[in-house]
Amino acid sequence: MDTELTDIELIKRITNRDSKALESLYNRYSPVLYTLVKRIVVDKEKSEEILADIFVIIWQKSSMFDVNSNNLYCWLINISRNKALDFVRREKSLITDEYNDEYENTVILPNISTLIPSNNLDGTFNSREKIYSSFHSLTDAQQYVLSLAYYDGLSESEIAAKLNIPLLTVKSKIRVALNSVKEVLAKEDYQ
Repeated sequence: MDTELTDIELIKRITNRDSKALESLYNRYSPVLYTLVKRIVVDKEKSEEILADIFVIIWQKSSMFDVNSNNLYCWLINISRNKALDFVRREKSLITDEYNDEYENTVILPNISTLIPSNNLDGTFNSREKIYSSFHSLTDAQQYVLSLAYYDGLSESEIAAKLNIPLLTVKSKIRVALNSVKEVLAKEDYQ
């Protein structure tokens, strides 16, 4: 398979049942998706199983990706995060809903807005230092709250309960942290 194919070309081929395109997508994205899944799940074997499940979902549900969003990278990252968080929540018996097609379509598969700027793996890697420095410009408390929200999948109410602080404080910390990251990235001409 031509490694020069764009993400959109690959997902279109996957939708047309081109297994070589799925293999190319796997080779391109599995390292970063595995890293994200392992950060959330921790267990190596479980993370590998979840990664395999993610690519089965991609194979089966590729037609649900909106090619007009032009943001396959974001779609893949969100499927991986959602699938890993779902696994952790099920392990803790926090989710009792049956895992079926409808559940997968509404909970695991993200809806990516066409308003979100498109990104790809190369763009993210080229910007990783800027992203890293913007995140580390936050206070420890801001970093922790964002980590609880993203990697642990906690709602603002759950974060407030976990940290035993008022909900408005959590909302404020998240809003200020995200605005700070946005400002730092804007100053560094992040696109």
